Amino acid sequence: MSPRAGNAGPRTLAFVESPVQLLNVLEWAHTRAPGAELTLVVLSPVDPMTRGQLRRMAELARREGHEVRWEEARGGATAPFRTVGSLTTPLRRAERVVMGDPFSRYVQLLLTITRARDLVVVDDGTATMEFVTQLARGERLVRWHRKGSRPGPRDLLFAPVSRSARRRLTPARGRDVEVFSAMPVEERPDGVTLTANAFAWTRSRFGPPRITKGADMVGTSLVETGVVDADRYLDAVRSLAKTHGAARYFAHRRESTEKLHRLAVETGLEIVRPDLPLELIARRGPIGRTVLSFPSTVVHTLPLALAGTDVRVAVCDIDPAWLTRSASPRASGFLSGVTTTARAAHRLPAVAG
Repeated sequence: MSPRAGNAGPRTLAFVESPVQLLNVLEWAHTRAPGAELTLVVLSPVDPMTRGQLRRMAELARREGHEVRWEEARGGATAPFRTVGSLTTPLRRAERVVMGDPFSRYVQLLLTITRARDLVVVDDGTATMEFVTQLARGERLVRWHRKGSRPGPRDLLFAPVSRSARRRLTPARGRDVEVFSAMPVEERPDGVTLTANAFAWTRSRFGPPRITKGADMVGTSLVETGVVDADRYLDAVRSLAKTHGAARYFAHRRESTEKLHRLAVETGLEIVRPDLPLELIARRGPIGRTVLSFPSTVVHTLPLALAGTDVRVAVCDIDPAWLTRSASPRASGFLSGVTTTARAAHRLPAVAG
């Protein structure tokens, strides 16, 4: 029987836009605020796969006793105005706000409304590493794969809101800021509380998994974000699958149908579209004895979620020759940092692509 959240503690409002963010809010609540009165606001995207995973995660949150509020935040031109208007009163009443993506324009706009004295940022994958670094250096908030590119008209228009959000996310008298993360933090922002996410909730609710022979592969959306060339990526996947006897490919929720079809035809891999974040899928099993991944969040989170099992997570570096011409100058160094820190933290073996 899962322990249920009660009404103790400050009124907490959490904003999530992805399944991983929702998972990490549950991890934070389990670790840092057991029994807190938590309302989860899902700012729903339009992507069908992401929406499906979010609905499954929302079911798990309700089973934990949390209130879930689903907002069609992108359902037409007037949706943002309706969403922000409906959230104004809860935001002003909230004593604590938890968010999964401080780079999100939606979240940044909502931060200008809240009066909460406690702000918490939970993991949105490897982007959290970049957020903490930018906060420590007082830089403007910009996603790592866009860093170095010229701001567009919408960026310039939104700049005052982004600056305001950055100020709100900087600790000050009467305002505490916490980062709850499984990612390594190299630069600690002054006054920010850093709390390690050990995936205690996931391990307490699921598994241990049944482990199969052979290997599984984890997909990445680096092609879709314009960082990695599609042909180079397919060649690397084919090589890894052949070398390590991989049978399944767990697709990232943002991977295109066209690319996945090509992968299936040209590599023979079984393409799996998970209905939950991979940490939960792996913990429930079955999962291969070896899990192969390119630089991504899972090289940090899977070793934690699978702690105490015999599953080995191995990571393949992104060769700089695979990057597209439009890739950010920051891309190669950032991706290399993701794998280097994962190897140091979890002693992950390296594999060649």
